[in-house]
Amino acid sequence: MAPKIDLTELSFLVYGLGSTGKSVVNFFKKNNVKNYHVCDDKNKNLFRIKRSLSLNKTLKKVDYIVLSPGISLKKAKNKKQLIKYKKKIITDIDLLYLSQKFKKSIVVTGTNGKSTTCKVLHHILRQKKYKPLLGGNIGTPILDLEIKKDNFLIIEASSFQLEYSKFICPDFSLLLNITNDHLDWHGSMKNYINSKLKIFQNQKKNQYSLVNNKFKKKFKQRKYKGKLIVPSLNNYLNLKPKIKNRYLKLDINDENMAFVFLVSKLLKIRKKEFLNSLKTFKGLPHRYEIFLKKKNCIFINDSKATTFQATKYALKNTKNIYWIVGGQPKKNEKILLKSLKKNIIKSYLIGKNINFFKKQIKFNVEYFIAGNLKNSIVQIMRDIRTQNKKNNSILLSPASASYDQFLNFEERGNKFKKLSIKYARKYI
Repeated sequence: MAPKIDLTELSFLVYGLGSTGKSVVNFFKKNNVKNYHVCDDKNKNLFRIKRSLSLNKTLKKVDYIVLSPGISLKKAKNKKQLIKYKKKIITDIDLLYLSQKFKKSIVVTGTNGKSTTCKVLHHILRQKKYKPLLGGNIGTPILDLEIKKDNFLIIEASSFQLEYSKFICPDFSLLLNITNDHLDWHGSMKNYINSKLKIFQNQKKNQYSLVNNKFKKKFKQRKYKGKLIVPSLNNYLNLKPKIKNRYLKLDINDENMAFVFLVSKLLKIRKKEFLNSLKTFKGLPHRYEIFLKKKNCIFINDSKATTFQATKYALKNTKNIYWIVGGQPKKNEKILLKSLKKNIIKSYLIGKNINFFKKQIKFNVEYFIAGNLKNSIVQIMRDIRTQNKKNNSILLSPASASYDQFLNFEERGNKFKKLSIKYARKYI
């Protein structure tokens, strides 16, 4: 475990007042931590406690700087001052471990599948009455949870949180996978990988480190102390035919479900109990979400696929695809369709980076420049009528971030669902 510290004897600067920063402030209030200041790039004069202190004086004086996820030291408004005091920077997850007000914890990181993995683990542990709580990058800031000493915490940790974490010390650390993502924030793939590996840095010999086989060598080179285990995909695949859940049987979930199965074994949950608990699990919105079936068409919302690596699974697991793709591509992104183009009838390009996707796609599949979701869906409806094929799949799997046209992937996915329902009624 991380060292237990009396937080009331320390001073803090909460830097960034998004949902996480606000949760930190509320945590301090609940735990009688009075010596803290608050600063936000959008309001440089926003300080609590001692308003007369300048930012430089505050950074110098406080014991720790609690930095909100997503704030990059390369881009922050006060980056020079923050970099100077980088050793003081911690995260909301660090505060959780310093307070030690829970029974055990599982922390999950990786590029693809973190949220689903956390949700499945939460579902299984709840069935077994472990009193699990779920939070972190998945939506609810971890410090907003009503945590008790008998709770089993499941935390989704982003690379942003892990980058500056110093005290995170899970009983079970899961590194699922790492693919091209967030390179504009981290600067390089090396930095991105290093941030993910920090999930293991404080673990003790009696704690479990579940590692994707690709990073087993790096784990050993760094001489981390946790119990290293590489989940066996074959062990899970032998069990998979017995799973009675359509969503979890998709190939897209196999590698991550191998981690889930291993955790269940380490917690001494029997196979029969494991399989029974999965029967009632429902997939998360915007992750290969089949939300509408009408005549010879199914509509699939995979808006969470913000990289081609994520989209690749959807293309692999679907036939006769009318594929909506486009948005804000990730740094160094490449779209390789050679082995997947047989599944795609036609692609529909959206967003403000049409030329990027056109160059990546044009030699592999037919494309239509739609520009936005509405035009895509209307054209797809017309094409389906003309081509008269059976078992059509209308798939939104953008292989890119949503920020060029939407606030986030949720807004993009919800817009797709709303428009699909509207025009399916009209055209099908």
